[in-house]
Amino acid sequence: MVKYQDNADEALNAVFAALADPTRRKVLQDLERGHLSVGELAQPHGMSLPGFMKHLRVLEDAGLVTRAKDGRVVNLALSPEPMQEAAMWLSRYEKFWSERLDALGRYLYHQEELNPPWKKAQRKASRPPSISPGTTPPAAKKSGARGPTRKR
Repeated sequence: MVKYQDNADEALNAVFAALADPTRRKVLQDLERGHLSVGELAQPHGMSLPGFMKHLRVLEDAGLVTRAKDGRVVNLALSPEPMQEAAMWLSRYEKFWSERLDALGRYLYHQEELNPPWKKAQRKASRPPSISPGTTPPAAKKSGARGPTRKR
């Protein structure tokens, strides 16, 4: 079965895929300071330039960075619009989970009022002794004494 995805879903998927990698998140964090060249961005990562360029391509395809070429130098800048869309998507679920966790907190508080922990301790302490007629046998020893050895 083929699932239909509209362009908004594909864009959101690309943003989350780009954010899934720590190298790409660090690049975005570095770009918060402003425009930086590819060399300046690649230097702290200690990887080959072709490998680093693949990370930049993923960020660019997701719309998170823009390129501007100035002579031989390629500068990158942060493009915040896709992040805002992802933040809006996450905020819906933040509201959902906040409401659920608040309801769980109210439920647990109510349960604690009905059954305080100190009453459970009193009930455990006042249990009658066991009515089983048998006794527990002592634990078996781990091993016996050393056996005879054969002389050569």
